[in-house]
Amino acid sequence: MKVGILDVDICGPSVPLLLGVENKEILQCSEGWVPVFADDEQRLSVMSIGFLLKGRDDAVIFRGPKKTAMIRQFLQDVYWGSLDYLVVDCPPGTSDEHISMLENLRDCDPDGAILVTTPQGVALDDVRKEISFCRKSGLNVLGLVENMSGFVCPHCADCTPIFSSGGGEALAGEFAIPFLGRIPIYPQLGSCAEKGQNFTQSFPETPVTSAVTTIVSLIRSAVEVDDEPAHEEHGHSHDGEPCSGHGGHEGHDGGHGHGH
Repeated sequence: MKVGILDVDICGPSVPLLLGVENKEILQCSEGWVPVFADDEQRLSVMSIGFLLKGRDDAVIFRGPKKTAMIRQFLQDVYWGSLDYLVVDCPPGTSDEHISMLENLRDCDPDGAILVTTPQGVALDDVRKEISFCRKSGLNVLGLVENMSGFVCPHCADCTPIFSSGGGEALAGEFAIPFLGRIPIYPQLGSCAEKGQNFTQSFPETPVTSAVTTIVSLIRSAVEVDDEPAHEEHGHSHDGEPCSGHGGHEGHDGGHGHGH
């Protein structure tokens, strides 16, 4: 399986750090930019503005039109190759990044959006707006994930709902969208993310790994209509738009807590 991850959080690109490819460089080929591969088998490709910055602390000061142009370039000028899935990591909100993605992927018929929330009421209010955005723009919502859903003690494995719990599931029920699961706070998850390490490989027997595995399985079941191989388009359709594999799955991270 080949997966592409497009990081369109223009002002806060964190995907390169999380996948351990922060210091990699984008290469050029005759078809355009070559994404950075996060594994030796070249099954996971990544594109982010973070690869174009001199350092992690460099600020990206873009107005709306420049963000739109950058996202369009990522979609039209990147040689993704043959993909099974293109996952788009969006920042919280319903602004330039989200509108630009929908406009540029419209002809590719995206499978839908995966929304991420935390249990608190303030975060849930943000995600309500994102659900409204998806419905007004005709984008299917594949499901909702509740992140930071309780703290798992690394010693006794007891889970304490320090930010309350159940808000994500209640919100999903309110809007009749699938609830995909809860991901608890786990200290080693944060440390692995900051080091660019694969948490599920390092800690396979944890509640977090179990939750993530279940969520991924539910998402795949939602988007896989048949078992046909990936499309043969290599990053672009005949009109210049990107159409590889399944349509983009936009990950809207709502409120307070990143769902990477």
